[in-house]
Amino acid sequence: MKILFRIVAVILFVIFFGFALKNTEEVVLRFFLNYEIKSPLVLLLLGFFATGAALGVLAMTPTVFRYRRDLSKQKKAIAALQKENEAQQLVRVQPPQPDSIVNR
Repeated sequence: MKILFRIVAVILFVIFFGFALKNTEEVVLRFFLNYEIKSPLVLLLLGFFATGAALGVLAMTPTVFRYRRDLSKQKKAIAALQKENEAQQLVRVQPPQPDSIVNR
């Protein structure tokens, strides 16, 4: 499985590298207020891809923190239940206490 993954990774790298070599022409990206950027197309695509990936990770951050907080609460609840279960097991294992004998 590891070899198959590496083969697919190499194939994808070759395809993307070829794409980058074919798209080296300079393009102009125009913004508002007559601001423009002249750069090779592949660099602009890479920049927009990286920006999109960063925004995606940023958008997932609150969900990840919420899941971590819930996981922490669940772990604490499990630990408390295990402690309670161990205490009940200890009570079951101990022999019964003898009744006190009163001499008259």
